[in-house]
Amino acid sequence: MRKINTHSFIRATRSTPREINRQILLNLVREHQPISRADLARRMSVGRGMVTSLVSELLTDGSIYEGTTVDAPRGRKPMMLYVRTHDRLVIAVDVRFSKTYLMLSDFNGTPIALETFDTVVEPEALVATLARRIPRLLKTHRAVGKCNGIGLVVPGMVDQLTGRVLNAPQLGWRDVDVRNALADATGFSVQIENAPIACALAQMWLGQRGGDAPRDFVYVTVSDGVGAGVVVNGEVVRGHNNTAGEFGHVPIDPLGPTCLCGSRGCLEAYTSNLATLSRYLGHEFSPTETRHLLQESGLTITDVLARARSGDRRAAAALQETAEHLGVGLAVIINTLNPAQIFVGGEITEAWDQLAPVIREIIAKRALTSLAAATPMIPEPASSYPRLRGATALVAAPIFAAPQVA
Repeated sequence: MRKINTHSFIRATRSTPREINRQILLNLVREHQPISRADLARRMSVGRGMVTSLVSELLTDGSIYEGTTVDAPRGRKPMMLYVRTHDRLVIAVDVRFSKTYLMLSDFNGTPIALETFDTVVEPEALVATLARRIPRLLKTHRAVGKCNGIGLVVPGMVDQLTGRVLNAPQLGWRDVDVRNALADATGFSVQIENAPIACALAQMWLGQRGGDAPRDFVYVTVSDGVGAGVVVNGEVVRGHNNTAGEFGHVPIDPLGPTCLCGSRGCLEAYTSNLATLSRYLGHEFSPTETRHLLQESGLTITDVLARARSGDRRAAAALQETAEHLGVGLAVIINTLNPAQIFVGGEITEAWDQLAPVIREIIAKRALTSLAAATPMIPEPASSYPRLRGATALVAAPIFAAPQVA
């Protein structure tokens, strides 16, 4: 049960129950589509008149639409209802240190167009670049539907109240406002979020029938950086000052290599793509030196994964060590949070068949119970663009969420 905060609350009004019923009906349509008005009335245990009224409102505002009729045992053929997603569009932006990904998708997270470009790290210049590219992308696909907003994910901590990026070590940002700047430059509303949290939101909300993730899970991203989106009882855990889930900066060796955050021996310094590549190149991990070496060689994590699959022993060894350290980090998550599931996203999931046995072995040694050691781990391949799907969820999910009491 949730305690009422008597120092900060919003009282209910006469309109609140109707808003809640609208959202319940909308989510029932999404989860059971195609569905008839009669079936909705049965599922909600209300009269047909109330359902007809609520459906009329949702048809008017474009949240749902009527499809084909179907045969019925008697009476009129019912008109089936669907959630309208295909022509409701989102611009999804995934900012990483190396590349920035720009995708036009529908409300289900289905990709329509995708662009990539080298990340412009300076915030004002990045906003200017996006402000040029977004209208061009929309103009190219103007016949597809209407854009409902921009979802922006970044590798750092975000203050949800102000939208400011509090700290993004990968980008060198501290207390940076790109949300409002991008909104002013494009004329669209912008939602911004930490990348792992956005990935967790996509698991909760996206898809034709909504997300099917459990109410308690963790989404771990392993890419340029490492982080986690933590969901407890169906809600994202952000922490008192929006820094929850920074498992990439949990120290696993106080004498280890220096991480981009400035501390030594962070999990990220052992398991990020940069760490794996550095290991493969035979160099001690240093973000600056590793990036310089990669620019000279042109080597990518995809190359190392391909070489490991083709029998390259050095590549396989580099991945195995990454898996060992990742297993330690995942064991920490399991022992502290005891989630029902762990999702893992990032490029290394393309080699999950090689990583999983090593990770499982480490977790089995470190988990506190056999049930905890058996926590399901589900890889999400980078080819499904989980971070961009997360950016899409930032715009699409609020349409289906419970209304704020006002």
